[in-house]
Amino acid sequence: KECAAIRSSFREEDNTYRCRNVAKLLYMHMLGYPAHFGQLECLKLIASQKFTDKRIGYLGAMLLLDERQDVHLLMTNCIKNDLNHSTQYVQGLALCTLGCMGSSEMCRDLAGEVEKLLKTSNSYLRKKAALCAVHVIRKVPELMEMFLPATKNLLNEKNHGVLHTSVVLLTEMCERSPDMLAHFRKVSLVPQLVRILKNLIMSGYSPEHDVSGISDPFLQVRILRLLRILGRNDDDSSEAMNDILAQVATNTETSKNVGNAILYETVLTIMDIKSESGLRVLAINILGRFLLNNDKNIRYVALTSLLKTVQTDHNAVQRHRSTIVDCLKDLDVSIKRRAMELSFALVNGNNVRGMMKELLYFLDSCEPEFKADCASGIFLAAEKYAPSKRWHIDTIMRVLTTAGSYVRDDAVPNLIQLITNSVEMHAYTVQRLYKAILGDYSQQPLVQVASWCIGEYGDLLVSGQCEEEEPIQVTEDEVLDILESVLISNMSASVTRGYALTAIMKLSTRFTCTVNRIKKVVSIYGSSIDVELQQRAVEYNALFKKYDHMRPALLERMPVMEKVTTNGPAEIVQTNGETETAVLETKPPPSGLQPANQANDLLDLLGGSDITPVIPTAPTSKPATAGGELLDLLGDLNLTGSPVSAPAPQIAQPPFLLDGLTTQPLFNDIAAGIPSITAYNKNGLKIDFTFERSNTNPSVTVITIQASNSTELEMTDFVFQAAVPKTFQLQLLSPSSSVIPAFNSGTITQVIKVLNPQKQQLRMRIKLTYNHKGSAMQDLAEVNNFPPQSWQ
Repeated sequence: KECAAIRSSFREEDNTYRCRNVAKLLYMHMLGYPAHFGQLECLKLIASQKFTDKRIGYLGAMLLLDERQDVHLLMTNCIKNDLNHSTQYVQGLALCTLGCMGSSEMCRDLAGEVEKLLKTSNSYLRKKAALCAVHVIRKVPELMEMFLPATKNLLNEKNHGVLHTSVVLLTEMCERSPDMLAHFRKVSLVPQLVRILKNLIMSGYSPEHDVSGISDPFLQVRILRLLRILGRNDDDSSEAMNDILAQVATNTETSKNVGNAILYETVLTIMDIKSESGLRVLAINILGRFLLNNDKNIRYVALTSLLKTVQTDHNAVQRHRSTIVDCLKDLDVSIKRRAMELSFALVNGNNVRGMMKELLYFLDSCEPEFKADCASGIFLAAEKYAPSKRWHIDTIMRVLTTAGSYVRDDAVPNLIQLITNSVEMHAYTVQRLYKAILGDYSQQPLVQVASWCIGEYGDLLVSGQCEEEEPIQVTEDEVLDILESVLISNMSASVTRGYALTAIMKLSTRFTCTVNRIKKVVSIYGSSIDVELQQRAVEYNALFKKYDHMRPALLERMPVMEKVTTNGPAEIVQTNGETETAVLETKPPPSGLQPANQANDLLDLLGGSDITPVIPTAPTSKPATAGGELLDLLGDLNLTGSPVSAPAPQIAQPPFLLDGLTTQPLFNDIAAGIPSITAYNKNGLKIDFTFERSNTNPSVTVITIQASNSTELEMTDFVFQAAVPKTFQLQLLSPSSSVIPAFNSGTITQVIKVLNPQKQQLRMRIKLTYNHKGSAMQDLAEVNNFPPQSWQ
C-alpha cells in the first residue's frame, strides 16, 4: 500500500513530499522491495537547490542507480555543476556519488574537476577527491597521469583523513602501473612514508586518532601495505624501511587486537621485501607469539603466514615447532588443518621420529576428514626421512592399523615394495602383520598387505626365525585358519579375498604338511559367485592338476623391486597374483621393459601397417590385469603382439599354445630334421636359429635362438627383438641371460613361438641391442632364408 501511495505521489509531481517519499522508498529498497520507479525522482532531487533534497537525491542515486542503467548519464551535468558549487558539503556529495557509481564515461568527463579539487587547500574536499580519484583510475587507468602532479604535496598534509586517502590513492597507482611504481621509488616516496609512520609511533596520546592506545592504526596499516609494494624486489627501498619496520615490530602493544593487526601487516611487509635476516627472524617470532593468543582468528592467521614462510626461513620456524604441534590439539578444525600442513612442512631428518610420533597421535584422534590427508603426509615424510627400514615399516603399519580405510590406493603396493626390498626384515614384518590382523579385518589395506606377506614369507613365520623381537610359535594350520577367515569374513572386499586366495596358493610351495588342505580350499572357490575369485581358483586348481611341475617356479618368491621415475603412465607391478598400479620396475633383466616407441621401431622394417612388433617379456615384470593372469596357464605369453609397455585389458588367448602345454611330448621328433640357419653374423656376434614343430598344433613353429660372442670381451645388456607380418602371431619368451661370454665360451638361448595358420613363407626382421667395449651397440637385420620345413 505504501509503495502504491508513493507511486501516486510521484505521478502527481508533489514537490513538497518528494524528498520524504524517496527516503521511504530507499528504506523499502533496503528491505528488498523493488524501487526502480524512484530513479527519476532521485534525479529531480539532485537538480533541486535545497541541500536536504540533494542529500537524499544523491543517496538514492548511489543505491538505486549504477552504470548499467542509461539514466545515470543524465546526472553528469548536475554532478559537474555541484563539483563547482560554492558549498563544500554539496561538492562532497557530488564527489561521493561519482566515486561510488560513476561509469567510465562519467569519469572521463569529470576527471578534470576531480583533479582540481585534489589540489585545493580544503582538507574535507581533498580526502573525498582522493577517494574519487581512486575510482576514476580503476574505471579509466589511462587517466592516471592526470593525477600525478597532485600527489606531490598530498603526504605533506597534517590531516589524517587526507593522509589516509592519499596513501590509498598512491597504493592504487603503484599496483596498477609499473611505471608509476618506478617513478615513486625515484622521487623518494619511501622516506616520506617512513617519516609519517615514525611520527605516528612516537607521537603522544591524541584523543582524535587514538584507538585502544594506538595512534591511528588504520593509517599505519595503509602505510605498511604501501611500503610492502614499494620494497618488493627493490634493495634500496627495502634498506630504507628496515629500521622503521623493526621499530613498529618492537614498540607496538600486543594486548589489544588493534596492535595485532599492525604487527600482522608488519610481518607481511618484512616477509615480502628484501629485508635483513634478523628482521625476518623477528617477524617469525611475532607469528610465534600469535600462536599463543587466545583468539582463534589470530592463531589461524599466524599458522597460514608461517606456512608461506617455512620454505624460505625453515630454521626460524623450527624454533616454534612445539607450539605448532600443540595447535594440532585445538578444537577448531580450520586451525587443526593449518597446523597439520605446517607440521608436515617442518619434518626433516633430525626431527622425523618426534614429529611422526605427534602426527601418529593426531591421526589416532582426529576427525575422519583429516585422516586421508594426514596418512598421505605421513607416508611421504616417512619415505623421505626414514632413519631405518624397520622404523619405516613400523610407521606405515601403524598408519594402516589406525586409519587403513582412509589411505590412498597406492599405499598397499608401496608398502609391499618396501617390504620386498627389506630382505633382512622379512621375518620381522610377516610376524608383525600376522599379529596385527588376528581377529580384526576392519582395515582392508592392512589385511591385503598382511595376506601378501604371509603368502610370500609364510615359511619364515612358521619357522620362527625373527631376530628383531621374540618369535611366536605358529603352525601351518593356524596360518591357513587366518587366511580362510579373511576369505569368509563379511568385512573383506573382493580385492582382499583375492589377496588371501593367492596367498593360500603360494603357501602350497612354502608349507609341506597342509598341501591337501590348500587344494580343498582352492577347489571350493572354483564355483564362487565372485568371478574374480572363481577365475583365480580355476587357474590355481589347474596348476595343481595339469601343470603341477610348473607350480614351484610360478610361485617362487618375488625378487627385489626398485622404484623408478617414469614420465608416462604408471607401470603395472606383478605381485604373485596381485596386480597393483605403481611406478615400479623389477630387475633383472635390466632391459626387460622397453618404451613403446622403441618396441615399435620394428614397425617400419617390414613396411609398417601390417607388422606385429613383439618385445621380450621379463618373468618378473609381466603385464597383468585384475584377473590374476600371472598364474595363467599360459605363463608369460603375450599373444596379441602388442607392446607391453602400456598394460592392456585381457584378450582371449588363441588355443594353439594351450594344446602345447599337455602331458604329451611338446615337440615333434620328426622336426629334428629341420636344418638350422645363421640369422646374423657381424662384429663377433652370431645368432643361430634352430627349429621344432609343435606335436599338437602343426601351425606352431618353435624357434630357439643361440647367441654367441667370438670377441675377447663379453657383451652385456643383450636384448633380442623381432617383428613379423600381421598374418603371423609371434611370442618371445624370456632369454636365459643378458650377458654373452667372450671367446665363444657360452651362449644365450631364447625361444620364439610363431603361429602360422595360413602356411605362408616366414619372414622376420630382428633388432639387436647390447653393450660392448663400453659402447652401446644396435643393429637391424632381415631374416628371409627360413627352411621350407619350418613353415610348410
